[in-house]
Amino acid sequence: MSIRAVVWDVDDTLFDYSTADREGIRAHLAAEGLLERYAGPERALALWKEVTERHWDRFAAGETTYEGQRRDRVRTFLARDLTDPEADAWFERYLAHYEAAWALFPDVLPVLDALAASHRHAVLSNSSLVVQDRKLRALGVHHRFETILCAAELGVSKPEARAFLAACEALSLPPDQVAYVGDHPEIDGRGAAEAGLLSVWIDRVGGSATVAAGSGPHRIACLSELPALLGADTRFGAPSTFG
Repeated sequence: MSIRAVVWDVDDTLFDYSTADREGIRAHLAAEGLLERYAGPERALALWKEVTERHWDRFAAGETTYEGQRRDRVRTFLARDLTDPEADAWFERYLAHYEAAWALFPDVLPVLDALAASHRHAVLSNSSLVVQDRKLRALGVHHRFETILCAAELGVSKPEARAFLAACEALSLPPDQVAYVGDHPEIDGRGAAEAGLLSVWIDRVGGSATVAAGSGPHRIACLSELPALLGADTRFGAPSTFG
């Protein structure tokens, strides 16, 4: 059956989150006078990433709120027992630097243009609607998507099948007519495949993760490969760099 819609992950799929996070925390720590405390920006970034992943996993497991994981990231990173307003203020100052570095990947607009006439588009993110709605507007692509679904409001997060099926339901399409594109081989790739969607893993960094043939996501290195994979009637596209 033909694919009629594409559901997209946002961070590190459409939006270059890793670069923005790295540049944001570096600029923020410099402004706060904290770089020397962490023996340089790379050590600081590694700790910030580890802390972010730890508390995001707690949020995904339902152990804390979206706001709570932000506050706990700050407290853990600084190793300080801050009040909620103090943690919120620190995070807001970081956000100003982070948002100054926001950018789409260069292959995003060309593929959205190429698929605009042939496929419907939506977003499914493990973030919050407040965050991703604002981000997509700032990046100039919010109008490209019929619906934007996020874990914080859905009450369920990827890789659970219910998250992917909620996106299909929002589009009034069965899973076998929907493709999902994301950057994580398990959370996005395996999760979408097991929910019955055409799963596409965008592996921009050439990671070492492997997936079982025939049961997992299709692996691409650039979004220019997507139209051909979807069988879209467009001259845009490139052969896969993965065998």
